[in-house]
Amino acid sequence: MQRYTIETDISLKYIFLKLSIISLIQNETPIMPWNELDAFWMPFTSNREFKSAPRMLTSAQGMHFTSDDGRKILDGTAGLWCVNAGHGREEIAKAAYDQLKELDFASAFQMGHPRPFQLAERLIQHTPEGLDHVFFTNSGSESVETALKIAVAYHRLNGNGSKTKFIGREKGYHGTNLGGISVGGLGSNRKDFNCLIPGVDHLQHTWIKGSEFTKGQPAKGAELADELESLIALHSADNIAAVIVEPVVGAGGVFIPPQGYLERLREITRQHDILLIFDEVITGFGRIGKPFAANRFQVTPDLLTTAKGLTNGAIPMGAVFAHNKIHQAFMNGPESSIELFHGYTYSGHPVASAVALATLDIYQHEGLFEQALALEHCWQEGLHSLSDLKAVKDIRNIGLIGAVELHPGDQPGQRGKQVFLDCYWQQNTLVRGIGDTLALSPPLIINEQQIHQLVEALRTAISKIPT
Repeated sequence: MQRYTIETDISLKYIFLKLSIISLIQNETPIMPWNELDAFWMPFTSNREFKSAPRMLTSAQGMHFTSDDGRKILDGTAGLWCVNAGHGREEIAKAAYDQLKELDFASAFQMGHPRPFQLAERLIQHTPEGLDHVFFTNSGSESVETALKIAVAYHRLNGNGSKTKFIGREKGYHGTNLGGISVGGLGSNRKDFNCLIPGVDHLQHTWIKGSEFTKGQPAKGAELADELESLIALHSADNIAAVIVEPVVGAGGVFIPPQGYLERLREITRQHDILLIFDEVITGFGRIGKPFAANRFQVTPDLLTTAKGLTNGAIPMGAVFAHNKIHQAFMNGPESSIELFHGYTYSGHPVASAVALATLDIYQHEGLFEQALALEHCWQEGLHSLSDLKAVKDIRNIGLIGAVELHPGDQPGQRGKQVFLDCYWQQNTLVRGIGDTLALSPPLIINEQQIHQLVEALRTAISKIPT
């Protein structure tokens, strides 16, 4: 069967018809007909363009997706930063099935069931000292929203009701709820919505000219954290509830914190009674070689948000870790009162909790956090081998996360999209295009040979860019 590419002029409808016939002959589920693609409004996607040449993934196992035309696609993205233990894990599927048979759902409002209690106890074994309480959500966006609300309520309980403002950071991504896009620093996520929460300011991002092609943490740039002192002088510490940052910026382009930067943020926030929130939806669960970035950088925030790798992407679930001092502030009222008027129908869902427990078992038994750290050098050298390509502007990496930034072409994002499409259609490799940056975050089960395969796919695709 002929494979179609972004350049082909063969009728795509003919190809879909041909594939459907083959599927029927092989007694498989037929390819979705074209008239069934319109109802689904896809997120963060050029819907009209996509539906003119769909990129369909129909199954997955280990390090690979299978496309609807039967190709094995090497996953350089862990799905969407989340499938850290690789695809198709039978242990996870069995945990979900067994839990569904035993208890499919029970509310966590005024009731309890064992799984989230067991999960919370397991989770706090991996967090820095003091982050000993877990509030469950269903996504990273909900985790951020929860952390923001907890921060404001905490200060109010301590008699500081004026502390309601937040400080985010340029290029930061904190989900797509109103609170998340308000503290986030991506203009494209904010420009169409004129109902952002008030009282938010932003630190500048941490990339500085001269740090191109740095391997790991840049040596310079810790002084960028001192801008927080200026924002505090502008807004007054009496009015600021929290500073929220991704320890490693993810969807904003993969920016690594300079040495000493996070430590300085922690010092300043502590001096001014401002909470520090780490958004670890991407960096959590082994992505940079430790359970959390807070462990790797040895900086303990007051609140830490997670999701994605918590369940290996199998079922939506998120969590917020709260420091003991924050939890205790809510526990001082009458014993019979509700301490926090916040939550979701599916908070601590029994099936999601069972899946998360199975995922933690895999991480532990297979030593995947340690494996990610052990592969960091191979990953780093592989990515930086692309620095000889004229189209490459910068390369950034830490743990098993990385970015290859391209010099922009005539239209912003055009070159990044070209490489993304070429990798998918021609190189059988999935990478994530963020403008003219290729973001990379493979499952932690990747091996050295697959790292080289991923790098060579990028080399081939990037080499096609005219310079």
